[in-house]
Amino acid sequence: MGGVMGHAGMAATAVRHLRAAGSPTAVEPLPRPVLRAVREDERPPVDPAEFRRVLGHFASGVTIVTALGDDGPAGFACQSFASLSLAPPLVAFMVARTSTTWPRIADAGAFCVNILGAEQGALCRSFAVSGADKFAGVEWDPAPATGSPRLAGSPAWIDCTITAVHTGGDHLIVVGRVESLGAEEDGDPLLFHRGRFGRFNAP
Repeated sequence: MGGVMGHAGMAATAVRHLRAAGSPTAVEPLPRPVLRAVREDERPPVDPAEFRRVLGHFASGVTIVTALGDDGPAGFACQSFASLSLAPPLVAFMVARTSTTWPRIADAGAFCVNILGAEQGALCRSFAVSGADKFAGVEWDPAPATGSPRLAGSPAWIDCTITAVHTGGDHLIVVGRVESLGAEEDGDPLLFHRGRFGRFNAP
């Protein structure tokens, strides 16, 4: 547990550094940022609706990122997740600066990425709702390294400690070092494409 608390301190330090540097971290309520990828004297940024429409063509897996804090379990549905490095083993997820769950994950200093299976669409939707008791009726056990909630029925899980937090527009980029992980041999993934859930059908 000492190692986890150390990483909690590291995450808290990263958040304090971002705040001191003037980078919003969603620790406190913040106004919605104005996004610009170009200078004022250049062409205007792309239309947000068009941005979402085009990027929606990229099919992705779906995860639930969880953590266990002093006030109990926390988690949110996350489509923006990726492997980052093999040596050392690192993964990353992106979370909105306005997220009310992120500060609880930062305080924990650790998280578990639960990769969802094809039959877990309803579970994903329940974790996408803000303000609800997301863990009501949800079975979980503590991941072996950090104690973060490992959700029952998820075909794969990745147990991590937070090593870095970076700003990325209206989101934060959270980097975690993989401490333990596991997966079932069988089970289709839950996919997300153009606003809908689906499943992988091998030829």
